[in-house]
Amino acid sequence: MSCPDCFSGFEHDGTPKGKVIKLHGLDTYVTEPAEGRHVKGIIVYIPDAFGIDFVNNKILADTYAAKGDYKVYLPDFMFGHSCPSWVLGSIKSITSSGDYLYKPYHVFWAMYAFIPWILRNRPGKSFPIVKKFFEDLRKESGSTPIGAAGFCWGGKHVVLLADGQHKVDGKPMYDAGFTGHPSFLEIPKDIERIAVPVSIAVPELDNQFSIPRDIDVIDRIMEGRPEATKGEVRVYEKVGHGFCVRADMKAEDVAKSATEAENQAIEWFNAKLGRVL
Repeated sequence: MSCPDCFSGFEHDGTPKGKVIKLHGLDTYVTEPAEGRHVKGIIVYIPDAFGIDFVNNKILADTYAAKGDYKVYLPDFMFGHSCPSWVLGSIKSITSSGDYLYKPYHVFWAMYAFIPWILRNRPGKSFPIVKKFFEDLRKESGSTPIGAAGFCWGGKHVVLLADGQHKVDGKPMYDAGFTGHPSFLEIPKDIERIAVPVSIAVPELDNQFSIPRDIDVIDRIMEGRPEATKGEVRVYEKVGHGFCVRADMKAEDVAKSATEAENQAIEWFNAKLGRVL
């Protein structure tokens, strides 16, 4: 399920370096390594509720491209119906102490944005769109390694795509996956169906998980897999849902965890996608 934390956090400063193109029928933000660097593979970034237009998502995609030497695609799986970034301010006002006179005002506007978003983008409706993009990309890309990185809403799709029943010409939808603070997961069912190596970053303060119970279940399932499909889960202490994308970068400990999660993803892709070549 979604929660206020899925729509809270901080908007970051920065200028995206990529561009928007049309790819497999979707507007897609594409960003690449620095000129002269060899592209090691493709990563498809499946975003949180704030989608392709949210600057944080574009900046993180740029980071994966620059630090990992990957071409990164951030498609508009929501067809222009992502959650507007001004909701961050509304949620902050709702959850802060004081200012009770204006809380109903902020609640109204938060619901005004949230309800249409969830109706349009619930996983049962959005997954076929995401799956179709990966199918088309896999057919087009030949032997190029493909990774998937998903956050919050996008994390659910990374896990669903990893189901062994989803294949293109005998190949999985992608070769390695990473997800930070995924939402909507059904544990253990979703984890049991994973058939590719997936790395999961879980914040300690996340009501999407029962910690340590869910972590123990995920660990046990992933550790029991053959080496080629074995995954991992890492818990980040004292941070909450959204920290990979919407962290308060002025809070040193939170910013440190966000950077460590970036490195977790890139190191995972380097290790797993390198085996595909």
